[in-house]
Amino acid sequence: KFKLPEKLYLKDPQESTYGRKLLTNSVLLFEEIGFENFTFKKLAKIINSSEVSIYRYFENKHLLLLYLNCWYWEWVNYLIEIKTLNIQDPMKKLRKSIHCLIYASIESELTEYINENKLHLIIMKESSKSYHIHNVDKENEDGFFIPYKKLVERMADIFKEVNPNFKYPTSISATVFEMVLNQSYYVDHLPRLSNLKKGKLFLKDLEKMVNYTVDKLLA
Repeated sequence: KFKLPEKLYLKDPQESTYGRKLLTNSVLLFEEIGFENFTFKKLAKIINSSEVSIYRYFENKHLLLLYLNCWYWEWVNYLIEIKTLNIQDPMKKLRKSIHCLIYASIESELTEYINENKLHLIIMKESSKSYHIHNVDKENEDGFFIPYKKLVERMADIFKEVNPNFKYPTSISATVFEMVLNQSYYVDHLPRLSNLKKGKLFLKDLEKMVNYTVDKLLA
């Protein structure tokens, strides 16, 4: 269980059997039909429930999507924390952190009710719809993006360990995370925007590209 921003939900779905079932099927449905076609009515039908029951947890599907984003950001942050716990060398720690960003969906499973692989696909396709919105400043004031900020700050601290004189650790940390998502999306859907190729070597090539970019920026 992750502690997520309380204003996202009316009742935390992590704390009940019904709520966890709601999250499980939300991930499956979002990944299958996308944000635009997703409705609480369709979700209710899948979980053999009523829309009213879902509205007891979330006011709307935007907040549900943002909740899933926050869960994913906390998951990646947790993964980086445990995978770098005993690494002392800053550059090795940075390399491992980048590896975690890229392989987060297949590294391991944390819960039985969240399919991290499918959630990663949702984040890749839909995450920008959570914060590239008109009311982003209000939602930022409400603390909706704290998990994302925590993830970026953790990466930024590692960049500062590698090079204390680097002026843009937060900027490059956020950029690296978005680069991983965007390149994954481009390869699948807008291939002319990437030099990488879809296939079994994609993740390795993506990791090489990100490490090369980071090395050049830190030099």
